[in-house]
Formats: sequence, structure tokens, C-alpha cells
Amino acid sequence: MASENTLFVLTKNKILILVEGLTEEKFVKDIVYPYFQSKGLYCIPKIATTKMVKNGPNFKGGIVSYEKTKKDIMFLLEDTNAIVTTMIDYYGFSNLVPFRDSIKGNNCFERVKFTEVLFKKDINSDRFIPYLQLHEFEAMTFVSPKEIANTMVEISKEKQVFEIKSHFNSPEEINDNPETIPSRRLKNIFKSYQKTLHGPLITKRIGIEAIRKECKHFNDWLEKLEILKSE
Repeated sequence: MASENTLFVLTKNKILILVEGLTEEKFVKDIVYPYFQSKGLYCIPKIATTKMVKNGPNFKGGIVSYEKTKKDIMFLLEDTNAIVTTMIDYYGFSNLVPFRDSIKGNNCFERVKFTEVLFKKDINSDRFIPYLQLHEFEAMTFVSPKEIANTMVEISKEKQVFEIKSHFNSPEEINDNPETIPSRRLKNIFKSYQKTLHGPLITKRIGIEAIRKECKHFNDWLEKLEILKSE
């Protein structure tokens, strides 16, 4: 039986996903990978490098600069059998890009799409499909206040989460202020919330189809990847 790595080397339906950290890596492995595997596509998460070490393992996790992110992407594109995409929080990253003053749009959806267009133009590769998560990973958990409360074993707090969600048309619109980003809101309600543990667990319980229905920009990304097989 071929090993997992051998499978990736042999297939031409390989998608390398540059992810921001361990939370996104687990989400891709547990949810995105099995979903696309059934479609004959293989999504492999690659955690962004934060520091290069000459003799020893590199430091990984988190986006510290646009230059390092671009370097990671260019390295992944050296695999000519792969499509390269990203799963990076729009919150924070949009302030790091060198073209931030050129970003336009009347709402978060227009601005993130415009940023992705400029991002793709700068990378300049047909095999690069940029995706920036609005506004951060935790936004997807707000698809189901019930699953958040159940996972945190604090059922009585479901109403608090639902109250937050009710002020937005979509979980992806929960804003990018440092005090009101989705992760900060969750932490304020659930003191024991741990990003790398509870985030992927909640989204796995919600399911990718339910997330797609309420998170338009996330759904658009998956649709772009789904057509790769037919191409």
C-alpha cells in the first residue's frame, strides 16, 4: 500500500494550502481533506513559516509579514503538480500587504475579494488561488451557537452567542476590531475556550455543508477548488 506521502506525489489533483497555524491545519485535515478526497482532490495543509533556522527546524504558525508569506507561497509553487491556495485570516493580513492602500470596497466581501485579486496579481501564477478567511477562523463557529455552547459544556450561554450572531447577516461579517473579533467574543463568554482545541472541534460538529450555507466567501473558495478536477 502506498504511503500518504506517496499518494500526494503521484496525484495531479494535489492542493497545497498555506494555513496560518495549528487551528487551520487541523480544520483542513479533519474537515476539508476528507470532503475533497471523495471528489478525487487532495488538500494538504502547510503551516506558514515565521522564522527560518539555519541548523534546526523552522518556527511555524502565524503570519508575521507579507514577505515571509509570499516566500512560503513561492516555495510551494515549486511543486509544479500542485495548485497552491491559502487559508489566512483577513483580519491582520490586510494590514501587512504592500498594496493595502489600493484595497477598495463598500463592505467586507468586496474588500476581501479586491485584496485577493491584488494578492494573486502579485504572486503572478495561474496555479495560485488566494483565499483570505473573513475575518478569522472563529467566525465559522458562529454558524451554530448551539454547537459552541454544547462543545464548551455551557449550554446556558447559547443565547449569548446567538445574540451576537443575530446582529450580522452572516458569521463572516463579525467584525475585525481587536476587541470584537470572533475569537475575542468567544473568549469573553467562555473563559476556557482554546483556539486550537475547541475551534476545529466545533466546526467539525457543525459540518462543512452547514458552514458553506452561511459563509458565502468560504463557499466561493470551495467552489473554485471543486472545479479543478474537471479542468
